[in-house]
Amino acid sequence: MTQTAMIVGWAMAFVFFTICEIATSTALVSIWLALSSLIAMFFAIGNCSFTIQLLIFVVSSIVLLILTRPFVKKMQTKTVHTNFELDIGKTAVVTEDINNDYSVGRVKLNGVNWEARSDDGTLISAGSIVTVKEISGSKLIVSK
Repeated sequence: MTQTAMIVGWAMAFVFFTICEIATSTALVSIWLALSSLIAMFFAIGNCSFTIQLLIFVVSSIVLLILTRPFVKKMQTKTVHTNFELDIGKTAVVTEDINNDYSVGRVKLNGVNWEARSDDGTLISAGSIVTVKEISGSKLIVSK
């Protein structure tokens, strides 16, 4: 394989991995491989053997992954706060009878219609005023 072919090959690998990185919605999926391709390309320009280039590619990929892993992990563990806990303790109006046995019941809270369940299993009729005790997924757990 000629030196020019190796340089072009590493450049194409760099472009490919960069496009993959841009195309993925998850942060930092193939950026390590793109940077390693770039490093290997410089070794190809320096006329190193393909074995050395490949070794540099693999080692630099591993080193970059290890060095940036804590940063990526920190980025991916961010939680989005929704302030749903602010609705706990508020009162709502029952718009559809609440019956846990049949998994039915709806309430209106702050103008929003929610699925609701009784916290103690009691039947609660439409028109009643209830207090939000907790939120479980998209359901309000309420008490009379």
